[in-house]
Amino acid sequence: MRILIAEDEERARRGLHSVLTSLSEDYEVVAEASNGKQALELLQILKPDVVFTDLKMPFLDGMGLIKAGIAAGVCTKYVIVSAYEEFEVARQAISLGVKEYLVKPVTYDELKDTMERLDAAQKGKPQLIDKTLKERYPDVHPLVRKSLGFIEKGYSSKISQKELAANLGISQEYFCYLFNKDMGETFSHFLKNYRIEVAKKLLLNGELPKEEIPYSVGFSDSKYFNKVFREVEGCTMTEYVRKNSE
Repeated sequence: MRILIAEDEERARRGLHSVLTSLSEDYEVVAEASNGKQALELLQILKPDVVFTDLKMPFLDGMGLIKAGIAAGVCTKYVIVSAYEEFEVARQAISLGVKEYLVKPVTYDELKDTMERLDAAQKGKPQLIDKTLKERYPDVHPLVRKSLGFIEKGYSSKISQKELAANLGISQEYFCYLFNKDMGETFSHFLKNYRIEVAKKLLLNGELPKEEIPYSVGFSDSKYFNKVFREVEGCTMTEYVRKNSE
């Protein structure tokens, strides 16, 4: 796995480099950048598999780097490394499809766990949806578990949060509260990501023509689907298939 480190503190860069390369001989740090502008240039040229980025850097900050990388169509995974656990930044990162947010000082075990998750995702392993959602989230509120069943059965059609709450016999407000508390994200955000997850499996398995996949996972507009897919994965469907078929 090819890694780019964007960090303005030299000591932190060296530390990340040292630990990452010690985890596996398959992990290669292909470049380091001391500011966001340099990182973006290297990102576009080298197209690494993973980018570790600090939030606060000269010329271009970490969030700006991620947004620019997505806009440039570079298919990569981003890991935010920050001295502070900032809720608003974490929320914005999630909306951009960033799954990993590490708070300094980062431990060996944290980096190891992060790389193992990214490694599995890069290889396109479909085990993410081999288990049912209820099996993946066994400890949530019974009503939330029931809603996960609705998602699995009905993701390909329009799912109204209001109607779902009514089917569960509770108010929409209470359902939102339960779901956000147990799942750590909104119902609509979870549904969107689950649909993309199913779409990725369909893409890699070749079960459907690519042009039919948006509609098979509940999107009525293919352009909007492509936009969401790019936001979540950081690349287009074609780039995703090419990268995960290599």
